Amino acid sequence: MRGHHLAVYNFGIHVDEYESDRVAGFRLREPFNFEAASRAEGYIGRSGYDEVPGPESWGEKVYPRFLAGSGFEDAPSSLSLWSSLESLMAFTYDGVHADALKHARNWNQRQAWPALVLWWVKEGARPVWADGAERLEHLADHGPAPRAFTFKKPFCPDGEPVVIDRDRVKAIGARNAVGQRDLLAAVRLLEP
Repeated sequence: MRGHHLAVYNFGIHVDEYESDRVAGFRLREPFNFEAASRAEGYIGRSGYDEVPGPESWGEKVYPRFLAGSGFEDAPSSLSLWSSLESLMAFTYDGVHADALKHARNWNQRQAWPALVLWWVKEGARPVWADGAERLEHLADHGPAPRAFTFKKPFCPDGEPVVIDRDRVKAIGARNAVGQRDLLAAVRLLEP
């Protein structure tokens, strides 16, 4: 969408501590997912995490209210920018990331809130963690709207509903597969 980038925030809660054996499959795949994203068509960038080597953190890490009472102080979440709905969808549901999604139920608790939230930002703007947490809560409380939406009910930057071009998603996914072949081969050797 000309003049805008798509922001995505996702959030979940693991079944055990990050360093535990129960979450090893997630932990081992995480660097592969970040690398696959960086190679994906339409990827703009992602927030890093304070005190973790890699990209700069986009503000102080903030969590949605769903973390309260979970027994955890930290939870898996990510914040990134993409050029289009189709580019994000191709990355999310194909290749290395899709392989991780197949195993997510082993690593994450079942949740009553949406797994991710999407929204548009002006090109050149960068969301912060608090934006993602607030918009995920808004989506959970009010359902999809131009302010906070999902792939199932997406909107344009002007607030109008939009239909995702599935043929474009497939074409982007096919192009991404070429650049992810080595990564996908490596993650398929990992334990679930």
